[in-house]
Amino acid sequence: MHVALHEKPANATHWSTRTLAEHLGTGATTVRRAWQSNGLKPHPSSTFKVSRDPHFGDKLIDVVGLYLNPPEHALVRSCDEESQIQALNRTQPGLPMKRGRAGTVTHDYKRHGTTTLFAALNTLDGRVISMCQLRHRHGEWLKFLRLMDRRTPKHLSLHLIVDNYATHCHPDVQKWLARHPRFVMHFTPTSASWLNMVERFFRDITDKRIKRDSFTSVAELELRHRSVRCPSQHRSQAVHLDCARHRHLGQGHPGESRTCRPRRISTEQSGALH
Repeated sequence: MHVALHEKPANATHWSTRTLAEHLGTGATTVRRAWQSNGLKPHPSSTFKVSRDPHFGDKLIDVVGLYLNPPEHALVRSCDEESQIQALNRTQPGLPMKRGRAGTVTHDYKRHGTTTLFAALNTLDGRVISMCQLRHRHGEWLKFLRLMDRRTPKHLSLHLIVDNYATHCHPDVQKWLARHPRFVMHFTPTSASWLNMVERFFRDITDKRIKRDSFTSVAELELRHRSVRCPSQHRSQAVHLDCARHRHLGQGHPGESRTCRPRRISTEQSGALH
Protein backbone atom coordinates (compact mmCIF):
# COMPACT_ATOMS: atom_id res chain seq x y z
CA MET A 1 0.00 0.00 0.00
CA HIS A 2 2.85 2.39 0.74
CA VAL A 3 4.32 1.89 -2.73
CA ALA A 4 0.95 2.38 -4.44
CA LEU A 5 0.25 5.61 -2.52
CA HIS A 6 3.67 7.27 -2.38
CA GLU A 7 5.71 6.00 -5.33
CA LYS A 8 5.34 6.02 -9.12
CA PRO A 9 6.62 3.60 -11.74
CA ALA A 10 9.65 4.71 -13.74
CA ASN A 11 7.86 4.72 -17.12
CA ALA A 12 4.26 5.67 -16.21
CA THR A 13 2.19 8.10 -14.16
CA HIS A 14 0.39 5.45 -12.09
CA TRP A 15 0.47 1.79 -11.20
CA SER A 16 -1.58 -1.02 -12.65
CA THR A 17 -2.13 -4.32 -10.89
CA ARG A 18 0.35 -6.05 -13.16
CA THR A 19 3.10 -3.43 -13.04
CA LEU A 20 2.90 -3.16 -9.26
CA ALA A 21 2.83 -6.95 -8.90
CA GLU A 22 5.94 -7.22 -11.09
CA HIS A 23 7.64 -4.47 -9.07
CA LEU A 24 6.86 -6.18 -5.75
CA GLY A 25 7.41 -9.71 -6.98
CA THR A 26 3.88 -10.87 -6.16
CA GLY A 27 0.72 -11.78 -8.05
CA ALA A 28 -1.63 -9.32 -9.74
CA THR A 29 -4.60 -10.89 -7.95
CA THR A 30 -3.01 -10.14 -4.60
CA VAL A 31 -2.54 -6.49 -5.57
CA ARG A 32 -6.11 -6.27 -6.84
CA ARG A 33 -7.53 -7.64 -3.60
CA ALA A 34 -5.42 -5.24 -1.53
CA TRP A 35 -6.62 -2.27 -3.56
CA GLN A 36 -10.26 -3.34 -3.36
CA SER A 37 -10.13 -3.87 0.39
CA ASN A 38 -8.63 -0.39 0.88
CA GLY A 39 -10.75 1.41 -1.72
CA LEU A 40 -7.87 2.33 -4.03
CA LYS A 41 -8.45 2.96 -7.75
CA PRO A 42 -5.26 4.26 -9.40
CA HIS A 43 -6.65 4.19 -12.96
CA PRO A 44 -9.40 6.89 -12.79
CA SER A 45 -8.68 10.56 -12.19
CA SER A 46 -10.75 13.73 -11.80
CA THR A 47 -10.10 17.39 -12.45
CA PHE A 48 -10.57 20.41 -10.22
CA LYS A 49 -10.43 24.17 -10.49
CA VAL A 50 -9.50 26.55 -7.71
CA SER A 51 -11.10 29.99 -7.90
CA ARG A 52 -8.67 32.85 -7.46
CA ASP A 53 -11.39 35.44 -7.02
CA PRO A 54 -10.37 37.67 -4.06
CA HIS A 55 -14.07 38.23 -3.27
CA PHE A 56 -15.04 34.56 -3.51
CA GLY A 57 -16.58 34.41 -0.03
CA ASP A 58 -18.71 37.53 -0.44
CA LYS A 59 -20.04 36.44 -3.85
CA LEU A 60 -20.74 32.94 -2.60
CA ILE A 61 -22.78 34.23 0.33
CA ASP A 62 -24.62 36.64 -1.98
CA VAL A 63 -25.65 33.96 -4.51
CA VAL A 64 -26.51 31.25 -1.98
CA GLY A 65 -28.44 33.83 0.04
CA LEU A 66 -30.62 34.53 -3.01
CA TYR A 67 -31.39 30.82 -3.34
CA LEU A 68 -32.20 30.29 0.34
CA ASN A 69 -33.84 33.59 1.23
CA PRO A 70 -34.82 35.66 -1.85
CA PRO A 71 -36.01 39.24 -1.36
CA GLU A 72 -39.71 40.03 -1.23
CA HIS A 73 -41.52 41.47 -4.27
CA ALA A 74 -38.76 40.20 -6.53
CA LEU A 75 -37.91 37.41 -8.95
CA VAL A 76 -34.56 35.63 -8.87
CA ARG A 77 -33.31 34.51 -12.29
CA SER A 78 -30.30 32.31 -12.92
CA CYS A 79 -28.99 33.45 -16.32
CA ASP A 80 -26.34 32.29 -18.75
CA GLU A 81 -25.75 31.50 -22.39
CA GLU A 82 -24.76 28.19 -23.95
CA SER A 83 -22.76 29.03 -27.07
CA GLN A 84 -21.73 27.00 -30.11
CA ILE A 85 -24.53 24.41 -29.87
CA GLN A 86 -24.03 22.37 -33.03
CA ALA A 87 -26.78 21.13 -35.33
CA LEU A 88 -25.26 17.78 -36.31
CA ASN A 89 -26.95 15.52 -38.83
CA ARG A 90 -25.78 11.92 -38.40
CA THR A 91 -24.84 10.20 -41.66
CA GLN A 92 -26.73 7.02 -40.70
CA PRO A 93 -29.51 6.19 -38.24
CA GLY A 94 -28.28 4.83 -34.94
CA LEU A 95 -29.06 1.32 -33.77
CA PRO A 96 -31.54 0.99 -30.92
CA MET A 97 -30.66 -0.39 -27.52
CA LYS A 98 -31.20 -4.08 -26.97
CA ARG A 99 -30.24 -6.67 -24.43
CA GLY A 100 -26.48 -6.74 -24.01
CA ARG A 101 -25.87 -3.69 -26.25
CA ALA A 102 -26.22 0.04 -25.75
CA GLY A 103 -27.79 2.32 -28.33
CA THR A 104 -25.37 3.58 -30.99
CA VAL A 105 -24.77 6.89 -32.76
CA THR A 106 -22.56 7.23 -35.84
CA HIS A 107 -19.28 9.07 -35.41
CA ASP A 108 -19.65 10.75 -38.82
CA TYR A 109 -21.95 13.72 -39.22
CA LYS A 110 -22.76 16.74 -41.34
CA ARG A 111 -22.64 20.07 -39.53
CA HIS A 112 -25.48 22.47 -40.34
CA GLY A 113 -24.37 25.40 -38.20
CA THR A 114 -24.50 26.51 -34.59
CA THR A 115 -26.73 28.52 -32.30
CA THR A 116 -26.43 30.20 -28.91
CA LEU A 117 -29.08 29.62 -26.28
CA PHE A 118 -29.76 32.39 -23.75
CA ALA A 119 -31.71 31.16 -20.73
CA ALA A 120 -33.04 32.64 -17.49
CA LEU A 121 -34.16 30.03 -14.97
CA ASN A 122 -36.65 30.99 -12.29
CA THR A 123 -34.97 29.51 -9.21
CA LEU A 124 -38.33 29.16 -7.46
CA ASP A 125 -40.37 27.05 -9.88
CA GLY A 126 -38.00 26.03 -12.70
CA ARG A 127 -39.70 28.02 -15.47
CA VAL A 128 -37.29 29.25 -18.14
CA ILE A 129 -37.28 32.29 -20.41
CA SER A 130 -35.08 31.45 -23.39
CA MET A 131 -33.96 32.89 -26.70
CA CYS A 132 -31.71 31.58 -29.48
CA GLN A 133 -29.28 33.84 -31.33
CA LEU A 134 -26.54 33.24 -33.89
CA ARG A 135 -23.91 34.97 -31.74
CA HIS A 136 -23.35 35.86 -28.11
CA ARG A 137 -22.13 39.45 -28.06
CA HIS A 138 -23.30 42.23 -25.78
CA GLY A 139 -25.96 43.19 -28.35
CA GLU A 140 -27.59 39.76 -28.08
CA TRP A 141 -27.38 39.94 -24.28
CA LEU A 142 -29.20 43.28 -24.39
CA LYS A 143 -31.92 41.70 -26.54
CA PHE A 144 -32.32 39.00 -23.92
CA LEU A 145 -32.53 41.56 -21.11
CA ARG A 146 -35.29 43.39 -23.02
CA LEU A 147 -37.10 40.06 -23.49
CA MET A 148 -37.02 39.45 -19.74
CA ASP A 149 -38.21 42.98 -19.17
CA ARG A 150 -41.27 42.31 -21.36
CA ARG A 151 -41.99 38.82 -19.99
CA THR A 152 -41.95 39.64 -16.27
CA PRO A 153 -44.30 41.76 -14.12
CA LYS A 154 -43.21 45.39 -14.09
CA HIS A 155 -43.83 45.88 -10.38
CA LEU A 156 -41.28 43.22 -9.39
CA SER A 157 -37.53 43.71 -9.24
CA LEU A 158 -35.34 41.18 -11.05
CA HIS A 159 -32.25 39.76 -9.39
CA LEU A 160 -30.09 38.12 -12.06
CA ILE A 161 -27.34 35.63 -11.20
CA VAL A 162 -24.72 35.74 -13.96
CA ASP A 163 -21.06 34.89 -14.48
CA ASN A 164 -18.19 37.25 -15.24
CA TYR A 165 -18.40 36.96 -19.02
CA ALA A 166 -17.34 40.23 -20.68
CA THR A 167 -20.70 40.81 -22.40
CA HIS A 168 -22.43 41.05 -19.00
CA CYS A 169 -20.20 44.00 -18.04
CA HIS A 170 -20.08 45.84 -21.38
CA PRO A 171 -20.48 49.64 -21.11
CA ASP A 172 -23.65 49.55 -23.23
CA VAL A 173 -25.10 46.94 -20.91
CA GLN A 174 -24.20 49.05 -17.88
CA LYS A 175 -25.97 52.07 -19.42
CA TRP A 176 -29.10 49.98 -20.08
CA LEU A 177 -29.08 48.65 -16.52
CA ALA A 178 -28.77 52.20 -15.18
CA ARG A 179 -31.98 53.10 -17.05
CA HIS A 180 -33.74 50.00 -15.68
CA PRO A 181 -33.07 49.99 -11.94
CA ARG A 182 -35.35 47.01 -11.29
CA PHE A 183 -32.59 44.81 -12.73
CA VAL A 184 -30.04 43.89 -10.04
CA MET A 185 -26.97 41.91 -11.08
CA HIS A 186 -25.29 39.30 -8.87
CA PHE A 187 -22.02 37.84 -10.17
CA THR A 188 -20.74 34.38 -9.38
CA PRO A 189 -17.07 34.10 -8.39
CA THR A 190 -14.48 33.56 -11.11
CA SER A 191 -14.23 29.89 -12.12
CA ALA A 192 -17.34 29.03 -10.12
CA SER A 193 -20.06 28.54 -12.72
CA TRP A 194 -21.27 25.54 -10.67
CA LEU A 195 -23.02 28.11 -8.46
CA ASN A 196 -25.31 29.09 -11.32
CA MET A 197 -28.41 26.89 -11.24
CA VAL A 198 -29.17 27.38 -14.95
CA GLU A 199 -26.21 25.12 -15.72
CA ARG A 200 -28.47 22.20 -14.72
CA PHE A 201 -30.91 23.23 -17.45
CA PHE A 202 -28.10 23.27 -20.03
CA ARG A 203 -26.98 19.86 -18.83
CA ASP A 204 -30.50 18.45 -19.30
CA ILE A 205 -30.69 19.84 -22.83
CA THR A 206 -27.32 18.34 -23.73
CA ASP A 207 -27.97 14.91 -22.23
CA LYS A 208 -31.66 14.47 -23.07
CA ARG A 209 -32.09 16.27 -26.37
CA ILE A 210 -28.85 17.06 -28.24
CA LYS A 211 -26.16 14.46 -27.52
CA ARG A 212 -27.84 11.48 -29.19
CA ASP A 213 -30.11 13.26 -31.67
CA SER A 214 -29.72 14.31 -35.29
CA PHE A 215 -30.70 17.69 -36.75
CA THR A 216 -31.09 18.72 -40.37
CA SER A 217 -30.94 22.45 -39.62
CA VAL A 218 -30.35 25.00 -36.88
CA ALA A 219 -34.08 25.79 -36.90
CA GLU A 220 -34.87 22.15 -36.06
CA LEU A 221 -32.31 22.21 -33.25
CA GLU A 222 -33.84 25.37 -31.78
CA LEU A 223 -37.34 23.89 -32.01
CA ARG A 224 -36.49 20.62 -30.28
CA HIS A 225 -34.70 22.19 -27.32
CA ARG A 226 -38.04 23.62 -26.21
CA SER A 227 -39.37 20.13 -25.55
CA VAL A 228 -36.93 19.57 -22.69
CA ARG A 229 -38.66 19.71 -19.33
CA CYS A 230 -37.37 22.35 -16.98
CA PRO A 231 -35.90 21.03 -13.73
CA SER A 232 -38.94 22.23 -11.75
CA GLN A 233 -39.54 18.70 -10.48
CA HIS A 234 -36.30 19.05 -8.51
CA ARG A 235 -37.03 22.47 -7.07
CA SER A 236 -37.84 21.10 -3.62
CA GLN A 237 -34.33 19.67 -3.47
CA ALA A 238 -32.45 22.51 -5.13
CA VAL A 239 -34.19 25.54 -3.61
CA HIS A 240 -35.48 25.34 -0.05
CA LEU A 241 -38.32 27.86 -0.15
CA ASP A 242 -41.91 28.07 0.96
CA CYS A 243 -44.09 28.87 -2.09
CA ALA A 244 -47.50 30.44 -2.13
CA ARG A 245 -49.93 31.66 -4.75
CA HIS A 246 -50.23 35.41 -5.04
CA ARG A 247 -53.53 36.58 -6.48
CA HIS A 248 -52.12 39.72 -8.08
CA LEU A 249 -48.85 38.38 -9.46
CA GLY A 250 -50.06 36.27 -12.37
CA GLN A 251 -52.42 38.75 -14.07
CA GLY A 252 -51.22 39.14 -17.64
CA HIS A 253 -48.10 37.08 -16.93
CA PRO A 254 -49.02 33.38 -16.75
CA GLY A 255 -45.35 32.43 -16.77
CA GLU A 256 -44.82 34.26 -13.49
CA SER A 257 -47.80 33.07 -11.50
CA ARG A 258 -45.92 32.29 -8.30
CA THR A 259 -44.11 34.25 -5.68
CA CYS A 260 -42.29 33.13 -2.59
CA ARG A 261 -42.57 33.59 1.09
CA PRO A 262 -38.96 33.76 2.36
CA ARG A 263 -38.03 31.19 4.95
CA ARG A 264 -35.94 32.22 7.91
CA ILE A 265 -32.47 30.69 7.59
CA SER A 266 -31.67 28.26 10.38
CA THR A 267 -28.68 28.56 12.68
CA GLU A 268 -26.95 25.70 10.85
CA GLN A 269 -27.53 27.32 7.44
CA SER A 270 -26.31 30.68 8.71
CA GLY A 271 -23.17 29.09 10.06
CA ALA A 272 -22.56 27.33 6.75
CA LEU A 273 -22.87 30.61 4.86
CA HIS A 274 -20.53 32.49 7.14
